[in-house]
Amino acid sequence: QVQLVESGGGLVQAGGSLRLSCAASGRTFSTRVMGWFRQAPGKEREFVATISGRGDITYAADSLKGRFTISRDNAKNTLYLQMNSLKPEDTAVYYCAVRSPGLVLSTVAAAYEYWGQGTQVTVSS
Repeated sequence: QVQLVESGGGLVQAGGSLRLSCAASGRTFSTRVMGWFRQAPGKEREFVATISGRGDITYAADSLKGRFTISRDNAKNTLYLQMNSLKPEDTAVYYCAVRSPGLVLSTVAAAYEYWGQGTQVTVSS
């Protein structure tokens, strides 16, 4: 079993930046695809970005490319999401998630096996 704990959320003004972190337990971290999703009030969970186990392949939602960057440090069992030029519409609870070992990148929430508890990001105008 894998446990995920997000941190780094908070309140930021539009145009600002935040870096989210997701600390993972377990010895198979580097073999697992990981992803970030977000959910705004009254909306469905939305794909943000995903990254391969080794960190050499990434994919972000088209609407977020250029502003959001996913990365990982396997030595620290930690996943990151760097968010720049934040907008009020980025306000949401952000979740990290992990797939079973050996699987490929996915933009589908149901494809992920374990989830963190989420961290709130609020962008004021």
